[in-house]
Amino acid sequence: MIRRWRPSLAFVLGGALTGTLALSFIGLVTLRYLGPVIGFKVTAAGLGLTITAATAGLGWLLLRLLLRPIRALEGYARAQESGADARRPEHFGTRETAATAVRVIAMAEAARDREATIRAFTDHVTHELKTPVAAIRAASELMQDGGALTPEDARLLAEIDGARAQIEAQLAALRLAAQARELRHLGQSRLADLLPALQADYPALEITATGDTLALPIATEGMAIVLAQMLRNAAEHGAGRVRIEAAQSPEGVSLDISDDGCGISKGNEARVFEPFFTTRRASGGTGMGLAVVRNLLSAHRAGITLCTGQPTRFRILFGRAATD
Repeated sequence: MIRRWRPSLAFVLGGALTGTLALSFIGLVTLRYLGPVIGFKVTAAGLGLTITAATAGLGWLLLRLLLRPIRALEGYARAQESGADARRPEHFGTRETAATAVRVIAMAEAARDREATIRAFTDHVTHELKTPVAAIRAASELMQDGGALTPEDARLLAEIDGARAQIEAQLAALRLAAQARELRHLGQSRLADLLPALQADYPALEITATGDTLALPIATEGMAIVLAQMLRNAAEHGAGRVRIEAAQSPEGVSLDISDDGCGISKGNEARVFEPFFTTRRASGGTGMGLAVVRNLLSAHRAGITLCTGQPTRFRILFGRAATD
Protein backbone atom coordinates (compact mmCIF):
# COMPACT_ATOMS: atom_id res chain seq x y z
CA MET A 1 0.00 0.00 0.00
CA ILE A 2 1.45 3.40 -1.00
CA ARG A 3 1.84 5.72 1.94
CA ARG A 4 0.08 9.03 1.43
CA TRP A 5 -1.45 11.72 3.55
CA ARG A 6 -4.92 10.84 4.72
CA PRO A 7 -7.29 13.16 6.58
CA SER A 8 -8.75 12.00 9.85
CA LEU A 9 -12.42 11.14 10.10
CA ALA A 10 -12.94 14.03 12.52
CA PHE A 11 -11.36 16.42 10.02
CA VAL A 12 -13.61 15.21 7.18
CA LEU A 13 -16.85 15.34 9.18
CA GLY A 14 -15.90 18.60 10.88
CA GLY A 15 -14.97 20.15 7.53
CA ALA A 16 -18.26 19.04 5.97
CA LEU A 17 -20.30 20.51 8.83
CA THR A 18 -18.24 23.71 8.82
CA GLY A 19 -18.62 24.04 5.06
CA THR A 20 -22.38 23.59 5.29
CA LEU A 21 -22.63 26.22 8.01
CA ALA A 22 -20.36 28.59 6.07
CA LEU A 23 -22.48 28.24 2.92
CA SER A 24 -25.61 29.18 4.85
CA PHE A 25 -23.91 32.19 6.48
CA ILE A 26 -22.37 33.42 3.21
CA GLY A 27 -25.75 33.06 1.51
CA LEU A 28 -27.48 35.24 4.09
CA VAL A 29 -24.80 37.92 3.91
CA THR A 30 -24.74 37.90 0.11
CA LEU A 31 -28.52 38.14 -0.11
CA ARG A 32 -28.55 40.99 2.39
CA TYR A 33 -25.97 43.17 0.65
CA LEU A 34 -26.09 42.08 -3.01
CA GLY A 35 -29.87 41.72 -3.29
CA PRO A 36 -30.67 45.45 -3.31
CA VAL A 37 -28.00 46.02 -5.98
CA ILE A 38 -28.78 43.37 -8.64
CA GLY A 39 -32.16 42.26 -7.45
CA PHE A 40 -33.24 39.68 -4.93
CA LYS A 41 -34.48 37.16 -7.51
CA VAL A 42 -31.22 37.16 -9.42
CA THR A 43 -29.24 36.98 -6.19
CA ALA A 44 -31.34 34.09 -4.82
CA ALA A 45 -31.00 32.16 -8.10
CA GLY A 46 -27.24 32.65 -8.13
CA LEU A 47 -26.95 31.64 -4.49
CA GLY A 48 -29.08 28.55 -5.11
CA LEU A 49 -26.83 27.40 -7.94
CA THR A 50 -23.67 28.16 -5.97
CA ILE A 51 -24.87 26.37 -2.83
CA THR A 52 -26.06 23.38 -4.90
CA ALA A 53 -22.67 23.09 -6.63
CA ALA A 54 -20.78 23.46 -3.34
CA THR A 55 -23.01 20.87 -1.63
CA ALA A 56 -22.51 18.46 -4.52
CA GLY A 57 -18.76 18.93 -4.14
CA LEU A 58 -18.94 18.16 -0.42
CA GLY A 59 -21.11 15.12 -1.11
CA TRP A 60 -18.63 13.83 -3.71
CA LEU A 61 -15.81 14.28 -1.20
CA LEU A 62 -17.70 12.31 1.46
CA LEU A 63 -18.51 9.54 -1.02
CA ARG A 64 -14.85 9.31 -2.05
CA LEU A 65 -13.41 9.38 1.47
CA LEU A 66 -16.03 7.29 3.31
CA LEU A 67 -18.51 5.35 1.19
CA ARG A 68 -16.17 4.09 -1.54
CA PRO A 69 -13.57 2.61 0.87
CA ILE A 70 -16.28 0.95 2.96
CA ARG A 71 -17.90 -0.63 -0.10
CA ALA A 72 -14.52 -1.78 -1.41
CA LEU A 73 -13.71 -3.39 1.93
CA GLU A 74 -17.14 -5.03 2.02
CA GLY A 75 -16.55 -6.47 -1.46
CA TYR A 76 -13.14 -7.80 -0.41
CA ALA A 77 -14.62 -9.47 2.67
CA ARG A 78 -17.47 -10.99 0.62
CA ALA A 79 -14.99 -12.40 -1.91
CA GLN A 80 -12.88 -13.90 0.88
CA GLU A 81 -15.96 -15.45 2.43
CA SER A 82 -17.11 -17.07 -0.82
CA GLY A 83 -13.64 -18.29 -1.75
CA ALA A 84 -13.47 -16.16 -4.90
CA ASP A 85 -10.41 -14.24 -6.03
CA ALA A 86 -10.34 -11.32 -3.58
CA ARG A 87 -8.83 -8.09 -4.89
CA ARG A 88 -7.38 -5.78 -2.29
CA PRO A 89 -9.10 -2.40 -1.95
CA GLU A 90 -7.19 0.39 -3.67
CA HIS A 91 -8.79 3.33 -1.87
CA PHE A 92 -8.79 3.67 1.90
CA GLY A 93 -10.17 7.17 2.50
CA THR A 94 -9.53 8.52 5.99
CA ARG A 95 -6.93 7.39 8.50
CA GLU A 96 -9.52 5.43 10.46
CA THR A 97 -10.91 3.57 7.44
CA ALA A 98 -7.35 2.90 6.24
CA ALA A 99 -6.36 1.41 9.61
CA THR A 100 -9.52 -0.70 9.72
CA ALA A 101 -8.97 -1.94 6.16
CA VAL A 102 -5.37 -2.91 6.85
CA ARG A 103 -6.39 -4.91 9.93
CA VAL A 104 -9.29 -6.63 8.16
CA ILE A 105 -7.07 -7.58 5.22
CA ALA A 106 -4.35 -8.87 7.55
CA MET A 107 -6.91 -10.91 9.49
CA ALA A 108 -8.41 -12.40 6.31
CA GLU A 109 -5.00 -13.30 4.89
CA ALA A 110 -3.90 -14.83 8.20
CA ALA A 111 -7.04 -16.99 8.28
CA ARG A 112 -6.50 -18.00 4.65
CA ASP A 113 -2.85 -18.87 5.29
CA ARG A 114 -3.83 -20.87 8.37
CA GLU A 115 -6.33 -22.89 6.39
CA ALA A 116 -3.78 -23.41 3.62
CA THR A 117 -1.26 -24.64 6.19
CA ILE A 118 -3.75 -27.11 7.64
CA ARG A 119 -4.68 -28.33 4.17
CA ALA A 120 -1.04 -28.68 3.11
CA PHE A 121 -0.14 -30.52 6.31
CA THR A 122 -3.08 -32.88 5.93
CA ASP A 123 -2.28 -33.56 2.29
CA HIS A 124 1.39 -34.14 3.10
CA VAL A 125 0.69 -36.53 5.97
CA THR A 126 -1.88 -38.56 4.06
CA HIS A 127 0.35 -38.70 0.98
CA GLU A 128 3.44 -39.81 2.90
CA LEU A 129 1.53 -42.51 4.75
CA LYS A 130 -0.09 -43.95 1.65
CA THR A 131 3.10 -45.72 0.52
CA PRO A 132 3.86 -47.63 3.75
CA VAL A 133 0.18 -48.46 4.22
CA ALA A 134 0.03 -49.82 0.66
CA ALA A 135 3.18 -51.86 1.37
CA ILE A 136 1.59 -53.33 4.49
CA ARG A 137 -1.53 -54.21 2.51
CA ALA A 138 0.52 -55.92 -0.22
CA ALA A 139 2.63 -57.84 2.29
CA SER A 140 -0.45 -59.02 4.17
CA GLU A 141 -2.12 -60.22 0.98
CA LEU A 142 1.02 -62.08 -0.11
CA MET A 143 1.36 -63.81 3.23
CA GLN A 144 -2.30 -64.76 3.24
CA ASP A 145 -2.08 -66.15 -0.30
CA GLY A 146 1.10 -68.04 0.52
CA GLY A 147 -0.64 -70.19 3.11
CA ALA A 148 1.28 -72.40 5.59
CA LEU A 149 0.58 -69.98 8.42
CA THR A 150 0.28 -71.22 11.97
CA PRO A 151 -2.82 -70.13 13.88
CA GLU A 152 -0.68 -67.72 15.88
CA ASP A 153 0.82 -66.23 12.70
CA ALA A 154 -2.62 -65.95 11.12
CA ARG A 155 -3.94 -64.11 14.19
CA LEU A 156 -0.96 -61.73 14.16
CA LEU A 157 -1.39 -61.12 10.43
CA ALA A 158 -5.08 -60.37 10.95
CA GLU A 159 -4.19 -57.82 13.63
CA ILE A 160 -1.66 -56.18 11.31
CA ASP A 161 -4.18 -56.01 8.49
CA GLY A 162 -6.80 -54.63 10.87
CA ALA A 163 -4.37 -51.91 11.98
CA ARG A 164 -3.70 -51.11 8.32
CA ALA A 165 -7.42 -50.77 7.62
CA GLN A 166 -7.79 -48.53 10.64
CA ILE A 167 -4.97 -46.27 9.46
CA GLU A 168 -6.62 -45.96 6.05
CA ALA A 169 -9.94 -45.09 7.69
CA GLN A 170 -8.26 -42.48 9.91
CA LEU A 171 -6.50 -40.90 6.93
CA ALA A 172 -9.76 -40.70 4.99
CA ALA A 173 -11.49 -39.15 8.01
CA LEU A 174 -8.63 -36.67 8.43
CA ARG A 175 -8.99 -35.53 4.82
CA LEU A 176 -12.74 -35.19 5.26
CA ALA A 177 -12.30 -33.12 8.44
CA ALA A 178 -9.86 -30.79 6.68
CA GLN A 179 -12.20 -30.37 3.71
CA ALA A 180 -15.11 -29.57 6.04
CA ARG A 181 -13.20 -26.52 7.30
CA GLU A 182 -13.08 -25.07 3.79
CA LEU A 183 -16.30 -26.09 2.05
CA ARG A 184 -19.10 -23.56 2.13
CA HIS A 185 -22.63 -24.77 1.43
CA LEU A 186 -24.20 -21.36 0.91
CA GLY A 187 -27.97 -21.21 0.71
CA GLN A 188 -30.92 -22.46 2.73
CA SER A 189 -32.54 -25.79 3.46
CA ARG A 190 -35.59 -27.21 5.24
CA LEU A 191 -36.00 -30.39 7.23
CA ALA A 192 -39.09 -31.24 5.17
CA ASP A 193 -36.88 -31.56 2.07
CA LEU A 194 -34.21 -33.61 3.86
CA LEU A 195 -36.22 -36.11 5.89
CA PRO A 196 -37.41 -38.44 3.09
CA ALA A 197 -33.85 -39.22 1.95
CA LEU A 198 -32.57 -39.52 5.52
CA GLN A 199 -35.38 -41.88 6.47
CA ALA A 200 -34.61 -44.03 3.43
CA ASP A 201 -30.92 -44.19 4.41
CA TYR A 202 -31.72 -45.12 8.02
CA PRO A 203 -34.88 -47.25 7.88
CA ALA A 204 -34.24 -48.72 11.34
CA LEU A 205 -34.65 -45.28 12.92
CA GLU A 206 -37.99 -43.64 13.63
CA ILE A 207 -37.31 -39.99 12.74
CA THR A 208 -39.74 -37.26 13.77
CA ALA A 209 -39.33 -33.52 13.25
CA THR A 210 -40.90 -30.24 14.29
CA GLY A 211 -40.33 -26.91 12.59
CA ASP A 212 -39.61 -28.79 9.39
CA THR A 213 -40.59 -25.81 7.22
CA LEU A 214 -38.24 -23.38 8.97
CA ALA A 215 -35.44 -22.12 6.71
CA LEU A 216 -32.01 -23.22 7.93
CA PRO A 217 -29.11 -20.96 6.81
CA ILE A 218 -27.10 -23.72 5.13
CA ALA A 219 -27.59 -25.42 1.76
CA THR A 220 -29.24 -28.82 1.51
CA GLU A 221 -25.97 -30.61 0.73
CA GLY A 222 -24.27 -29.32 3.87
CA MET A 223 -27.23 -29.95 6.16
CA ALA A 224 -27.56 -33.48 4.78
CA ILE A 225 -23.94 -34.22 5.77
CA VAL A 226 -24.55 -32.95 9.30
CA LEU A 227 -27.80 -34.83 9.86
CA ALA A 228 -26.50 -38.04 8.28
CA GLN A 229 -23.59 -38.09 10.71
CA MET A 230 -25.84 -37.40 13.68
CA LEU A 231 -28.23 -40.20 12.64
CA ARG A 232 -25.32 -42.57 12.08
CA ASN A 233 -24.04 -41.86 15.58
CA ALA A 234 -27.50 -42.45 17.04
CA ALA A 235 -27.91 -45.76 15.21
CA GLU A 236 -24.46 -46.96 16.27
CA HIS A 237 -25.33 -46.26 19.91
CA GLY A 238 -28.50 -48.32 19.85
CA ALA A 239 -31.11 -45.63 19.22
CA GLY A 240 -34.47 -46.52 17.75
CA ARG A 241 -36.03 -43.05 17.70
CA VAL A 242 -34.54 -39.68 16.78
CA ARG A 243 -36.29 -36.36 17.20
CA ILE A 244 -35.20 -33.21 15.34
CA GLU A 245 -36.58 -29.85 16.44
CA ALA A 246 -35.96 -26.64 14.50
CA ALA A 247 -36.91 -23.33 16.08
CA GLN A 248 -36.30 -19.61 15.77
CA SER A 249 -34.86 -18.01 18.90
CA PRO A 250 -33.51 -14.52 19.72
CA GLU A 251 -29.98 -15.89 19.25
CA GLY A 252 -30.74 -17.32 15.80
CA VAL A 253 -32.01 -20.58 14.32
CA SER A 254 -31.54 -23.59 16.59
CA LEU A 255 -31.69 -27.29 15.77
CA ASP A 256 -32.03 -29.86 18.57
CA ILE A 257 -31.27 -33.52 17.76
CA SER A 258 -32.11 -36.07 20.47
CA ASP A 259 -32.27 -39.87 20.51
CA ASP A 260 -33.12 -42.72 22.86
CA GLY A 261 -29.76 -44.50 22.52
CA CYS A 262 -27.48 -45.67 25.31
CA GLY A 263 -26.26 -42.13 25.88
CA ILE A 264 -22.83 -40.64 26.56
CA SER A 265 -21.07 -41.22 29.85
CA LYS A 266 -20.19 -38.25 32.05
CA GLY A 267 -16.50 -38.92 31.59
CA ASN A 268 -16.75 -38.71 27.81
CA GLU A 269 -19.04 -35.69 27.46
CA ALA A 270 -16.16 -33.21 27.32
CA ARG A 271 -14.31 -35.20 24.64
CA VAL A 272 -16.98 -36.09 22.08
CA PHE A 273 -15.85 -33.37 19.66
CA GLU A 274 -12.14 -34.18 19.94
CA PRO A 275 -10.66 -35.51 16.68
CA PHE A 276 -9.93 -39.27 16.80
CA PHE A 277 -11.72 -39.77 20.13
CA THR A 278 -14.04 -42.77 19.94
CA THR A 279 -15.34 -45.56 22.16
CA ARG A 280 -15.82 -47.79 19.10
CA ARG A 281 -12.21 -48.18 17.96
CA ALA A 282 -12.47 -51.97 17.95
CA SER A 283 -15.47 -51.89 15.61
CA GLY A 284 -13.94 -49.47 13.13
CA GLY A 285 -14.84 -46.09 14.61
CA THR A 286 -12.51 -43.25 13.62
CA GLY A 287 -13.63 -40.62 16.11
CA MET A 288 -13.84 -37.97 13.38
CA GLY A 289 -17.59 -37.85 12.74
CA LEU A 290 -18.47 -35.10 15.20
CA ALA A 291 -15.21 -33.28 14.42
CA VAL A 292 -16.27 -33.13 10.77
CA VAL A 293 -19.72 -31.87 11.79
CA ARG A 294 -18.21 -29.18 14.00
CA ASN A 295 -15.78 -28.04 11.28
CA LEU A 296 -18.51 -27.86 8.67
CA LEU A 297 -20.81 -25.89 10.96
CA SER A 298 -17.98 -23.55 11.97
CA ALA A 299 -17.52 -22.68 8.30
CA HIS A 300 -21.14 -21.44 8.38
CA ARG A 301 -20.78 -19.46 11.64
CA ALA A 302 -22.70 -22.10 13.55
CA GLY A 303 -21.84 -24.12 16.62
CA ILE A 304 -22.80 -27.49 18.06
CA THR A 305 -22.92 -28.42 21.74
CA LEU A 306 -23.83 -31.51 23.73
CA CYS A 307 -26.63 -30.82 26.20
CA THR A 308 -26.29 -32.44 29.59
CA GLY A 309 -28.74 -35.02 30.90
CA GLN A 310 -30.81 -37.69 29.22
CA PRO A 311 -31.79 -38.38 26.51
CA THR A 312 -28.73 -37.64 24.40
CA ARG A 313 -29.31 -34.24 22.83
CA PHE A 314 -27.14 -32.06 20.60
CA ARG A 315 -27.95 -28.43 19.85
CA ILE A 316 -26.88 -26.66 16.68
CA LEU A 317 -27.17 -22.88 16.74
CA PHE A 318 -26.92 -20.74 13.63
CA GLY A 319 -26.19 -17.22 14.84
CA ARG A 320 -27.75 -14.10 13.38
CA ALA A 321 -24.59 -13.41 11.41
CA ALA A 322 -25.20 -16.59 9.43
CA THR A 323 -28.71 -15.56 8.44
CA ASP A 324 -28.04 -11.94 7.44
